[in-house]
Amino acid sequence: MKDQLNSDPTTDMGSRLRHGASGSGSDGDFGFAFNDSNFSDRLLRIEIMGVPSECHPNGEDCTGISDWDHHRKRRREDIKKEIVLDLSLCPEEQILNDNQPDMDDGAGCENQDAEAEAVAMAEEIHSGDEDENRNESSWSMDCSTVLRVKTLHISSPILAAKSPFFYKLFSNGMRESEQRHVTLRINASEEDALLELLNFMYSNTLSVTTAPALLDVLMAADKFEVASCMRYCSWLLHNLPMTPESALLYLDLPSSVLMGEAVQPLTDAAKQYLAARYKDVIKFQEEVMALPLAGIQAILASDDLQIASEDAVYDFVLKWARAQYPKLEDRREVLGSHLAQYIRFPYMTCRKLKKVLTCNDFDQDVASKLVLEALFYKADAPYRQRSLAAEESATSNRRFIERAYKYRPVKVVEFELPCQQCVVYLDLKREECVNLFPSGRVYSQAFHLGGQGFFLSAHCNMDQQSSFHCLGLFLGMQEKGSASFAVDYEFAARLKPTEEFVCKYKGNYTFTGGKAVGYRNLFAVPWTSFVAEDSIYFINGILHLRAELTIRLCS
Repeated sequence: MKDQLNSDPTTDMGSRLRHGASGSGSDGDFGFAFNDSNFSDRLLRIEIMGVPSECHPNGEDCTGISDWDHHRKRRREDIKKEIVLDLSLCPEEQILNDNQPDMDDGAGCENQDAEAEAVAMAEEIHSGDEDENRNESSWSMDCSTVLRVKTLHISSPILAAKSPFFYKLFSNGMRESEQRHVTLRINASEEDALLELLNFMYSNTLSVTTAPALLDVLMAADKFEVASCMRYCSWLLHNLPMTPESALLYLDLPSSVLMGEAVQPLTDAAKQYLAARYKDVIKFQEEVMALPLAGIQAILASDDLQIASEDAVYDFVLKWARAQYPKLEDRREVLGSHLAQYIRFPYMTCRKLKKVLTCNDFDQDVASKLVLEALFYKADAPYRQRSLAAEESATSNRRFIERAYKYRPVKVVEFELPCQQCVVYLDLKREECVNLFPSGRVYSQAFHLGGQGFFLSAHCNMDQQSSFHCLGLFLGMQEKGSASFAVDYEFAARLKPTEEFVCKYKGNYTFTGGKAVGYRNLFAVPWTSFVAEDSIYFINGILHLRAELTIRLCS
């Protein structure tokens, strides 16, 4: 394994992880000293414990992530370590908890039996939740038996340098003696992982390569506080092919280990994997609906969701929450405390925000706060909106960051008198426009007037004579039905140098559902001139379009 790592182009990264965050070479390769009495000052006695069949869960070998997760998953509140320190000079057993002072080295040594294997002290390190049920990795010793014993020669300075756990163990009042026996009790399921961990502490290498085996070593490294091994295992796991199953397991690691920061890069990679795999939420809707909360959060945190609009995000979150949490009280808690922060309410339409206020799935106070915040953002000046988005881009909160929606958001101003009218603003980035060539289209989100839904669409198309590519802008009506609308419309755009809106096209059309009207060459220039660096149509990289609609119901 060591030779394989040395031949890998990513070895430098692996070496830095094995040697710690600093990447220094102070931790040498002491593999030659592993289990060698010539370079050891203590004897490690490993008692491998088993339990009767009625106490022990299924012990089948793990052949994949699902087996490992089912049989070997450890939670933070379940981790409880039991260590027995064995000194042949001191026959009386004493129990020390973390909050007890160190015991005097000579305590209880008056009536020693030279032939008896004596225990000087046992130290218990608790997770802090002793009343919780313990899983199979920390079952009660009341139903355990010693299956076998392994003895290894160890060097206390090497182990103490790698692990605060061993440093504390070896500096906990042990008197100098020619014979020192340290006894560790572990479950049979932990045996291979512990031996791998001990070898890593000497050689900075691992021989295991499968995900279940690496996870076992990672958990053992967490138990014995070997952060460098945890980081190295995380790096190796990151380099293995990831699956939805493994990604979800990695997301749960921070809550399953004591040193969560050591696995954070792996957790971040799992989030990125899920966000990339399920960015088209609708396409993978059946799979996504079955994901747990952590998986949904990873997907919703992404800016790159391929989804029609934030309205669609909101609808999907409600659908998932109702399926996963049938009880209203539980659903309100999950939505308010865990999912609302991932819905970007400022980019929802006002029609949908009205529905949020009356949605029973949200607590009324929570819904009111979310909608009010969204409306204040919509009313803010553009420079203020950009400032809020910039502030949040450096944080995990993304509520003011616009996603790459399939349908572009619009701003709408509506008038009822003297006639039904609306003014619609659509902004497109230069990159979006460039990517339309040679025949692409981008659609706006729907806006409503007179009870009907309309949309704008910008096209890269050929001009009327099919002689060159150009930008076209069209207005369409969504709903199909018998009603028809006579519409007066005007298209305008901000132009340099005045940066004022200039009318580019006027017209009128009697709409029926599903029809669209517009102009194939809005600016009367070829595409190359439209997207040129010195184009008068982009202001700070943004194309600002405006459509004014006045509609009258026809008989």
